[in-house]
Amino acid sequence: MDPITIFDKINDAQCNNKSITVLHDFFIDRIIKIKNIDEFFICIKEKTKYGGGSIRGIPTTQIEGGNAVNIAYCLGKLGFDVDLFTITDDSSDMNLKYFFKDLPKVKLHLSNGKPGYTTSLEIQNCIDLSNSNIMISDVGENSNFGSDRLNSPDYKEILVNSDAVILVNWASNWKGTDLLKHVFKNSPKALHFVDPADIQTRSKEFCTLLRDPNNMIDILSINENECNSLLFELDLKNFYLSKKYDRINIEMAIKELAKQLGVFIDLHTRYGCACSYGDEVYFEYNIKNTILRNLTGAGDSWDAADIIGHLIELPPQERLFFSNVFASLYISIENRQLISLEKFFDYYCNIYNK
Repeated sequence: MDPITIFDKINDAQCNNKSITVLHDFFIDRIIKIKNIDEFFICIKEKTKYGGGSIRGIPTTQIEGGNAVNIAYCLGKLGFDVDLFTITDDSSDMNLKYFFKDLPKVKLHLSNGKPGYTTSLEIQNCIDLSNSNIMISDVGENSNFGSDRLNSPDYKEILVNSDAVILVNWASNWKGTDLLKHVFKNSPKALHFVDPADIQTRSKEFCTLLRDPNNMIDILSINENECNSLLFELDLKNFYLSKKYDRINIEMAIKELAKQLGVFIDLHTRYGCACSYGDEVYFEYNIKNTILRNLTGAGDSWDAADIIGHLIELPPQERLFFSNVFASLYISIENRQLISLEKFFDYYCNIYNK
C-alpha cells in the first residue's frame, strides 16, 4: 500500500473522530547517557574509595514519561483524539499539563497520587555498538491505580465511546487486573490493547490472566524480555530468545506463544518485529541506519503507531513496517516536540521509496 493511501486512511479515521483511551502510568524520567559502561563503573568504584564525589561530563536530561504518557503524546502528535487517565501530585500537575499544552486533542483526566520516578541508563555496548536501556524506578502510586479511579458517569461514557482502549504497564500496578477488567468491560466496541511492561516478577499471574477466557484482550504487545518471561513461565524454553536470536527464532517463539495463550501478539525487538495469532507469522526487520538519539520511549512510540495501524486496518505486514518507521523517526529525532503527522509522512515516504 502506497504512503498516500495509508495517510488518507489516517485522515479518514481522524475525520470520523476515532477516539483512543490510554491509561494509566505517569513517570518523571531522568535519562543518563553512558558511552562506556566499564569506564563508568570504574569511576564509581574510585569515588567510593574516597567516600563519594562527582562524576562530571555525563549527558543527562529530565522529561515527562511513563508508557501511557508517551503513547498518548505520540497519538496526540499524530492528530488523534485521546483521553489519558493517569495520576499527578501538586509538584507534577503543572509539568504534565504544560507538556500537553500544544495538543488540544489530548484530554487529561488526573487523579491525585505520587507519579513514578525513573532513572534510565542508556548504555552503548562498546563491543558490538548495540544499546541497552536500564531503568531504575520508584513506581509511586502507579502501583495503586484501580477501577475506583474511573467510577464517575463521565468516565464510563468515555470508555463506552472509545474506539480503542490501551492499558499499559500492568506489571507496575498491583490493581492492574482489576483495572483491565473494568475498562475493557465498559468499552464493548473498542479495540482492547495491552502492553504489560516488564512482567518478570509477575509472569505467573499474567499468564493466568491471559488464559482466562473472559480476559477481553484483543492485542498483546510485548518486547523480547517480556516474550522470554512468558516462554519461561509456560515451560517453552526451547523457543527462548537467546542473546544472538534471529528472525527464525522470533517467528518460532511468537507463533508458539500465541498458540499456547490463544491471543493475538505483536512483538517488537531490537532486531525486528512480528505478529501472530498462532498460525501465520508476519515479520519485518527494523529500519536500518537509524540515527539513534533516544532509547527511552522507543517501545511506546512503536505501540502508538501499531494501535493506529490496527484502527485503520492495515494488513499485518504493512502495519509492522508502518510501526517500525514511526519508531525509527521517534528514536532519531532530537526533540520529540518536533514530531508531527506531516513530518512522519515525509519520513515514511523517504523510507518507503528507498
